[in-house]
Amino acid sequence: MQNKYHVAEKANLNQKGLFANKQFIPGEVISDFSSSKILNQPNFLTVQLNENTHILLEPMDLQYINHSCSPNSFFDTTSMELIALKEIKQGEEFSFFYPSTEWEMDQSFICECKEDCCIREIKGAKYLSWYEFKRNKFSDYIQSKYELYYLKQS
Repeated sequence: MQNKYHVAEKANLNQKGLFANKQFIPGEVISDFSSSKILNQPNFLTVQLNENTHILLEPMDLQYINHSCSPNSFFDTTSMELIALKEIKQGEEFSFFYPSTEWEMDQSFICECKEDCCIREIKGAKYLSWYEFKRNKFSDYIQSKYELYYLKQS
């Protein structure tokens, strides 16, 4: 079976990305994933499963999925599947919304995705406005944590 994706250098950016080798339709499973290592603190490569569980992804190529404020894929940490959020054409880079799986990120950064909905500073779901939160899809853990956090703030 042909691989569904490949890692490649992004032109003029000195970084790698993960690119589709085939077309995906919304809702299609791109890949199952698991943990290659479990950490109790986030780092710049982890996906958060619960309060004290952050995983390094397996297959390791998934670590090359870069951030976008208008992502085309989503890490479902309940089913442990990477899922297409919208149509992804062959050759297109996969992206996901980093706060969708991290409450507080280890390393914040300034987003340069240039999407109309760009939130600019990426720090984790804890720092999103209600509007920004409602516009995106989040892991079950982050969804429940945000709702409790937002209720406490109201």
